[in-house]
Amino acid sequence: MKSSVPPNAPVALPPLLAAYVGATNSFDLERLLATFAEDALVNDQLRDYWGKPAIREWAKRDIIGESLTMNVTKVISHYGNFIATANVDGNYDKRGLPDPLVLAFYFTPLSDLIVQLIILRNRYDI
Repeated sequence: MKSSVPPNAPVALPPLLAAYVGATNSFDLERLLATFAEDALVNDQLRDYWGKPAIREWAKRDIIGESLTMNVTKVISHYGNFIATANVDGNYDKRGLPDPLVLAFYFTPLSDLIVQLIILRNRYDI
């Protein structure tokens, strides 16, 4: 099966990702949670959070609690999934981290909800 777009071809920010980014940047926990399926999986830097109760605690602590903001610089579509590269900032411990901190957000959507989100600090641009 061939991909619908050439590899590494940027696409516009899809509405679901725009909702996630908007909720993150406005520190709105309920709007952020509304983007996830009930049984979604978030893996943030090699830690799993299964289901909305665990995702709520993760988001409350690591997103809202750290006043995390993200500036999306690139979005790639790959077989129905999206990879968003973003410069992130916030009130987290920045010792030993690059400036800007660039993270890759791997989104798997289903029925207009996020069913899986993997967040990694990649060493190479996507």
